[in-house]
Amino acid sequence: EEIYMSMPKIECCDIDKCCAATSLLQSIALEETAIAHILNAEGEKLQKAISMDCRHKDLIEINKSVEDMIDKITALENVLKTKLELVAPILYKCEKKHHNEEC
Repeated sequence: EEIYMSMPKIECCDIDKCCAATSLLQSIALEETAIAHILNAEGEKLQKAISMDCRHKDLIEINKSVEDMIDKITALENVLKTKLELVAPILYKCEKKHHNEEC
């Protein structure tokens, strides 16, 4: 029996600019949550390697692996920051426009 992870759903009641911007903001938040889990797992990997009294060479390889992952996450964070900078002005306008309305 195979087990599949469910995919998060982002739903809008109406597809307009404000709703699309809200969905993008939600997607950024979901990606940030995933990044937090990945960083936590990388930290646990390092802690496990240290607690196992690995050889110096093995610790260096594990550290390099963690460093590579952090480099990739840093690149992703820059993409997410850019996405947020593009979405924020739209959300600000929507907030003023629909002060008491929800998407």
